[in-house]
Amino acid sequence: MSIKNALVTLPQYLLPHHFLSKMMSKFTHCENETWKNLFIKQIIKHYQVNMDEAVISDINAFKSFNDFFTRELKPSARVFANQINDITCPADGAISQAGFIKEGRIFQAKGKNYTAFDLLGGDIDRAQAFMDGSFATIYLSPKDYHRLHMPLTGTLREMIHIPGRLFSVNKTTTESVSGLFARNERVVALFDTEAGPMALILVGAIFVSSIETVWHGVVTPPSISSVRTWKYNENAPTLKMGEEMGRFNMGSTIIVLFGKNKTQWNETMVADTPVKLGAKIGSIVPNTH
Repeated sequence: MSIKNALVTLPQYLLPHHFLSKMMSKFTHCENETWKNLFIKQIIKHYQVNMDEAVISDINAFKSFNDFFTRELKPSARVFANQINDITCPADGAISQAGFIKEGRIFQAKGKNYTAFDLLGGDIDRAQAFMDGSFATIYLSPKDYHRLHMPLTGTLREMIHIPGRLFSVNKTTTESVSGLFARNERVVALFDTEAGPMALILVGAIFVSSIETVWHGVVTPPSISSVRTWKYNENAPTLKMGEEMGRFNMGSTIIVLFGKNKTQWNETMVADTPVKLGAKIGSIVPNTH
């Protein structure tokens, strides 16, 4: 670890992650007009947020900073791939990594990886479905749209809330903290799709005040000490490609998993490449469905 990375990362081990997240939630949900408008203006200016894409562009119309942060986009703001076998990007952001799951391990950064078993909450059956499969990790920065959408049409089978820390998930921390995404608190959604099982993992981070899904509402907080699971059998919701499936109240990372020989990522899916919601990021391998 470089001295620069150490100065950024090592103090995070000592921070009260969940307490800071709780405090950030109070700030971001504050409805004081002066405070929330100042905060919104600063973020728009610093990150050059394009408000012309938003359904609501007048900052005075947002009840709180979080209301602005999770703003809805105009339907015309993103174009979704629509060819047979297309897999679409679930979020605005940048590729952290993408590739294959090798012997159950997922690449995080140079010299760093973690297991699908740990990422999915320590369940061998869940991990086995993705053995030697493919993964894509997408990082959402503060400037990005923070709602998440379906890469493929899928029927929900299980949701898992897994406790953990809340390290930052920026590039510096990703390169420095071993097993980062399998250490942070996260919500896993498992779907049946035409490409077989698909996992969407919504990873929490420091100052991420909550994670929610469209079928459940807010999943976290509260913070938990052991894994919680929800199984969906009868009346399991089916979400179409491009439909909203969840959101981060503040920014973080989404990881997509598919099984062996089910999908092929585009050649452009390399680290640090910007991506947009709805763009084609890969294809279903023919004759797998």
